[in-house]
Amino acid sequence: MTTLPLLDLDDLSRPLARRGEHVVSRADYLAHVARLAARLPERGPLLSLTADRYRFSVALGAAMARGHTSLLPSNHTPDTLARLKSLFPSVYALADQPDAVDGMPAFAYPDLADESRGNAAAAPEIGTDFVVAQVLTSGSTGAPVPHLKRWGLLVLNARAEARRLADAMGRRSLDGVWLVATVPAQHMYGFESTVLLALVGGAAFDNERPFYPADIARALARAPRPRMLVTTPFHLKTLLDAGIELPPIDLLLSATAPLTPQLATRAEAAFGAPLLEIYGCTEAGQVATRRTTAGAAWRVFDGLALEGNGAQTVVSGGHVGAPTPLADVLEVLDPQTFRLLGRSNDLVNIAGKRSSLGHLNHQLNTIDGVVDGAFWMPPDDGSEIVRLVAFVVAPTLARRAVVDALRTRVDAAFLPRRVVFVDALPREATGKLTAGRLAEFAAATLGGSGAAR
Repeated sequence: MTTLPLLDLDDLSRPLARRGEHVVSRADYLAHVARLAARLPERGPLLSLTADRYRFSVALGAAMARGHTSLLPSNHTPDTLARLKSLFPSVYALADQPDAVDGMPAFAYPDLADESRGNAAAAPEIGTDFVVAQVLTSGSTGAPVPHLKRWGLLVLNARAEARRLADAMGRRSLDGVWLVATVPAQHMYGFESTVLLALVGGAAFDNERPFYPADIARALARAPRPRMLVTTPFHLKTLLDAGIELPPIDLLLSATAPLTPQLATRAEAAFGAPLLEIYGCTEAGQVATRRTTAGAAWRVFDGLALEGNGAQTVVSGGHVGAPTPLADVLEVLDPQTFRLLGRSNDLVNIAGKRSSLGHLNHQLNTIDGVVDGAFWMPPDDGSEIVRLVAFVVAPTLARRAVVDALRTRVDAAFLPRRVVFVDALPREATGKLTAGRLAEFAAATLGGSGAAR
C-alpha cells in the first residue's frame, strides 16, 4: 500500500502553530497526536467541535493514526448532529463543551500543554487511499450528502496550492510563512488553506479564528513575517470598512465568493500585499486562482485541465481523482484558464431578461453605505408575477437611495420590488450565505411563505 507521512517536513523543530504566546513545534504536534490517538474510542468516525485550529489539527492527526475518518458538516445544529448520528451510528465528538453535545458520545479535548513535548517518533504514515474526511453538504432533501476526501489527493491539492501561493510571494516554498485565518478549520476552505498547508505545505498557523476587525489586526501583528491572511469577501469588507490601522502582510487569500475588483484594490492598498482568490468546489477541491486586480481570468492549478464550456465544464487531472463537472457557468479560454460567469443554479429570468443572483448581489454590495446585502427570488406559486426582494444591511440609507443606486447598475427588470432592511444576514462562519438559509430567513422575516407582494 502506498503511504504518505502526516507531516511533510524533515525538520521537526520548525513551528506548526501558535497558541497565544506559545509556539508549538512539529515535534510537539506529533507527540500530542500520539497521546490523543491512544485515548480515542475504538471506532469512529470523529466529529471535531472546536474553535481552536490547533485542537482540530491534533484531533485530525490522531483520528488518522487510529484509522478514523473525520466528519466535516456544513454546520453543527442539533438537526445536523441528529442526522449524522443516524448516518454514522458509531460517531463520537471531541468538543470544547462536551456537555452541550446531544445525541452522540462527546469527550473533552485533553489539555496537552503540560505533557512532555518533543518526544515524538517519525510522523505516522497514512495510506494514500485512506478517507481522511467526509465533507457533508446538504442535499435536495436536506439530508447530508458525503464527499470522500482521500489522503493522497488531499496532499496533491495542498502541495499545488502551496506552490501557487509561494510563487505569488516570490518565494520557493511556504516554509516559515505564518497564516492567520478568519475561517474555521472545519470548512473545506479553512481545512485546505490552513491545516493542510501547515501539515504538508510548510506553513504554520495561528490557532485562533479572529472575527472582529481589531482582533484580526492583533492576530496579524502577533504573527512573524512573512505572514498571510486567509479570509472571505464578507470578512474582508467588514475589516476594511472598520477604518482601523492594519499591519503590513505578504499575501491575502480569499474564497467562498468572487471579489469585486474595487474591494481587491482597496485590500491590496491597505495591506501592501497582493491578493489571490481561490476557486473550488466540494467535489473537486481547490481548482484555480486569480489575482483579482490583474484581470478576470482564473488559472487552474498545475496538473489540472478543463474540458467543455459554459454549464458543461469538466475538470480533470492532478488531485481531481476522476473527471468532475463544475457547478458554475465558465467561459473556458483554454484548458488552463477561464472566466467565471456565475452559478448554474442562480440564474433568474424576468420579463424575458436573464441575470444571475451573484451578479445582482455584487452590484448591491458595491453601493456606498451597504454593509451587506443579498437578493432573493421568492418561490413561484403561479398566483402572481414573482419579483425580486433585496435584504439589505445599511443603517444610513433609505429605500430610495438603494433603488436609485441599483438603477444605474442593473436593468430595470431586476430592480427589487421590496427592499427589506435587516440587522444582519444569516451567514455561516465562513461568510457564505447559502440559498437554504436565505430562504428560511426570508420566510421568517416576511411572514407566511415569504412571497413578495
